[in-house]
Amino acid sequence: MRIVTSTKNGQQELGIVIDDRFYSCSAIDQNLPTTMSDFLKGGEDTMNQLQILETALRRGAINRPYHLLDDIQLIAPVPQPASFRDAYAFRQHVATSRRNRGLDMIPEFDEFPVFYFSNHQSIQGPGPVRCMPLHLNQLDFELEIAIVINKPGINIPAAQADEYIAGYMIMNDFSARKLQMDEMKLSLGPAKGKDFATAIGPYL
Repeated sequence: MRIVTSTKNGQQELGIVIDDRFYSCSAIDQNLPTTMSDFLKGGEDTMNQLQILETALRRGAINRPYHLLDDIQLIAPVPQPASFRDAYAFRQHVATSRRNRGLDMIPEFDEFPVFYFSNHQSIQGPGPVRCMPLHLNQLDFELEIAIVINKPGINIPAAQADEYIAGYMIMNDFSARKLQMDEMKLSLGPAKGKDFATAIGPYL
């Protein structure tokens, strides 16, 4: 199931994409949430409800009005996440990066999740990425995967992690490398070299 957020006349609209068609949640069922924020707060109940309706649409068991995908504007699927954390996920990546800098691998990587809080107010979706001229000095991006959760939790055991996942998205983590390298000399951050743009989508 591909869940998206579109915009029309300045209004955000939650929906799903089936082939080349966009069905808004409000057109599918008036009981469905109309924003991604409310949808995620609904947890498994809203996810299961939408999944049932999406299957029915695919099979032709129900008919609902739709727009062609080319006629709408997709934005970030989760336009206003409550929190955004960027993590070291792959040990080999960390070990290689440290080795390239002449550093040994450290045992702390295996002891707890390592992440930093990024700017959840600078999320962008498909299309041009907005940034300032300062960010263009060694502008870089990393193709990553974003995990979206739809249940509250803290210190979640690894064995239970899957129970909290609502879905996945493509993510481009943008970095102003010159600015980042300068500010990281102060052993704090990353900050302004990272907080200006993160692109996600087009689908959850």
